[in-house]
Amino acid sequence: MLAYRHAFHAGNHADVLKHIVLAQVLLHMTAKDKPFTMIDTHAGAGGYSLESRYAQRNAEASTGIERLWARDDLPPAVAHYVDLVRDFNGGAGSVLEQYPGSPAIANMLLRPGDTLQCHELHATDERILRAYLADRPLTKVAMDDGFAALANELPPPSRRGVVLIDPPYEIKTDYGRTLGAVREAISRFATGVVLVWLPHIATVDARELPRRLGTAAATAPRGWLRAGLTVTRTDARGFGLTGSSMVVVNPPHGLADTLQAVLPWLAGVLGEPGAASHRLDLHLR
Repeated sequence: MLAYRHAFHAGNHADVLKHIVLAQVLLHMTAKDKPFTMIDTHAGAGGYSLESRYAQRNAEASTGIERLWARDDLPPAVAHYVDLVRDFNGGAGSVLEQYPGSPAIANMLLRPGDTLQCHELHATDERILRAYLADRPLTKVAMDDGFAALANELPPPSRRGVVLIDPPYEIKTDYGRTLGAVREAISRFATGVVLVWLPHIATVDARELPRRLGTAAATAPRGWLRAGLTVTRTDARGFGLTGSSMVVVNPPHGLADTLQAVLPWLAGVLGEPGAASHRLDLHLR
């Protein structure tokens, strides 16, 4: 797991879906005056150079943010996300050189009175993230296991919160630990919003996890949803990331409507002809 670097994948189609959903959830949370806490269990470095050797190895941003950057027909939620990426690069008229990770999206959207708690096990990424967030109030950056940290951090003092669970799934135990983390989050903080990123890959664990998460989320007061985006096919050996999903437990009001408009548009823009599809499974209360 410690060999994983998100810099190889920064700005790809999976990041686009994840960060559109995250931004919409945070916008909803900041619409109320009461402060809240965001917990990022696998925070990464906070930001990534798209010109680095890591990002250039597979040029995955070409399947994601680069396809949106210069378009003038973006749906509102997509336009808001692209504006965040643009702000991270210096604002209007900027060149796309950097991509913001989830902590940077949070840093741009959270208010000074909102708390941000970031967990990252990779020493280099944790050091970069700590420096990036050094001046932000009410912020903790820890080089530790984000799965295990939830037991100590939930429920947050404000009783309002968002948990983002986004492991690399490079080791088999990530699937079971993700399920366990969702169960723990719901049991300790039933009303919290929990976001889980899931890869679309051809393994039994990846196919089973959405169903198991749905069973775990069945008791959530506001139910749950799954937003999925498939953009390509597996390779000749049946390998490869073909897309991804976001599971949202206790989704904010209006998120489902936003995703119903955004997902087919994203499938058309990011997907390969004949391979693209989308899904929106709603189990709302």
